[in-house]
Amino acid sequence: MQVIKIMDEVLANKIAAGEVVERCASVVKELVENSIDAGSTEIKVELKEAGTKEIKVIDNGKGMSKEDAVLAFSRHATSKIKDEEDLYHLMTLGFRGEALASIAAVSKVTLMTCETELGTKVVINGGKIEEVSPGDARKGTIMTVSELFYNTPARLKHLKSLYTELASITDYMNKLSLSHPDIRFTLINNDNTILKTDGSGNILKVIKAIYGADVARKMVKVEDENNDYSISGYISLPEVHRSSRNNMVTIVNGRVVRNMDINRTINDAYHSYKPDNRYPITVLNITVDPSIIDVNIHPTKMDIKFSKMDTLLELIKKIVVEAISHKNLIPKASFVTAKPKYENITLDLERTPTINNDLYEEKTVKPNVVRENVIYEVSDDPAPADVIEEEIKEEVSEKMPEMYPVGLVHGTYIICQNEKGMYIIDQHAAKERCNYEKFKKEMGNPNIASTALLFPVIIELPANDFLILKENLQILKDLKFDIEEFGVNSVIIKQHPAWLTGDIEDVCRKIIEIVIATEKNFDIEKFNEKVATMMSCKKAIKANTNITMEEMEALIDDLRNCKNPYNCPHGRPTTIFYSNYDLERLFKRSGFDVIK
Repeated sequence: MQVIKIMDEVLANKIAAGEVVERCASVVKELVENSIDAGSTEIKVELKEAGTKEIKVIDNGKGMSKEDAVLAFSRHATSKIKDEEDLYHLMTLGFRGEALASIAAVSKVTLMTCETELGTKVVINGGKIEEVSPGDARKGTIMTVSELFYNTPARLKHLKSLYTELASITDYMNKLSLSHPDIRFTLINNDNTILKTDGSGNILKVIKAIYGADVARKMVKVEDENNDYSISGYISLPEVHRSSRNNMVTIVNGRVVRNMDINRTINDAYHSYKPDNRYPITVLNITVDPSIIDVNIHPTKMDIKFSKMDTLLELIKKIVVEAISHKNLIPKASFVTAKPKYENITLDLERTPTINNDLYEEKTVKPNVVRENVIYEVSDDPAPADVIEEEIKEEVSEKMPEMYPVGLVHGTYIICQNEKGMYIIDQHAAKERCNYEKFKKEMGNPNIASTALLFPVIIELPANDFLILKENLQILKDLKFDIEEFGVNSVIIKQHPAWLTGDIEDVCRKIIEIVIATEKNFDIEKFNEKVATMMSCKKAIKANTNITMEEMEALIDDLRNCKNPYNCPHGRPTTIFYSNYDLERLFKRSGFDVIK
């Protein structure tokens, strides 16, 4: 008896839809990418109830003939590639020929398209064509997808909340608009406009539309290339960061992709400029010969492999480090325009919940909010993108300016001044930075001096930790530790590097813990950084410690001589700046005739 049978095409498409169409955002992604490949310069996405009820994508692309409009819904039907050789030279976003068949299999689809003077209308219900008739003669395509997953109840049941679905769609539309600034994108949900770009080709204008004028002002333009890759785009100053990697946008040949190695390299380049658990906003556009990349890994086409990854990562690290190391990174306590990123969006449900800005990172700043020692106030500043761009170009990339201490607040904050305004220095963070760079330099010196201990330190460890340390004793010996085994699961330290001071036993234990914790993925540079960070914190001036004016001046001089005087090793700012104008605004002196 024959058991194996060929699947019905509709059933096969439903199964394939499980990978291609995961949620409403998947439908938007596939349809909008098709519109981009069709040469559209204007794309509008209209949603009803976050796309769960209806998704409509309207473009002004080249459209399709009647024959192509019907054939497009067949599985593995595509106009993007013709033979195997094309697969290795892809320049389009779509190419697999699975998306439309998969979407049509789990929804109701209406296609209106026109290539010449005669339009075509195609109606499909659950993968079956119900109608093919003449349509409007409007150039372009209108694709309407309604009642998604109506015939697959299990998938419908597991859709996320409307808030989550809308956030996911918005996020991807933001990234698409960054990858194609020359296209005019509009995203509307229940007649409320969420995103609108002008299609001028200016990425900074798109960044302003998505993140706001304040973030746009704090973006740095980057551009460089090597033999294989060309990179351009914008990265944020270290003071601008978010709680997730989601705002690190990587675009390869116009395609938004995900790559953990690239994200990790970007984040590592910001090391000690920001907190380790925070991530910058970046938009990097990578141009590369399509023959050395592979996007045919997953049906979503979001993952990508590079055949020359090392050279790409080196280039990315280089452009990020150079961009931020030549900037004055003292956060300015200025007045920020605080407008909602999105208008409140009411969903047509029984409970009529409302989506607000708490769904996104860029939250509305309320009046008189103090954040990280910076006072913000709501104001009305339209800040056109071209003005922002000029501000970025004119920014003076000076190092730490001359400043003069005038006092100490709470034994913690040094108040300084110069002709530009007032500076507040966190003495602990400043001393941490000075110590960190001193220890890093000394640890990298092969001729580093050592100090013999009058009373050797004996450290006992659990058996498993002892075995790991035993394999890595040479690391400590290279740092001028005289360390050797001493009995069962113990080591004895008779000599230590000269830069190590304080409670020697406690510091040695912490250094040994770092060796043990990093033994699987040991990297001498990261090890030195961890040790230097730990030591710099221990030797820094503690809060609530009063220091003399001479000590303040010495600390400021040391800070000005640091390679990065703006942040402690943990990424916290060392200095906050209030311009004279900001001080006048805080005290309501600006714009008034004040009697002096």
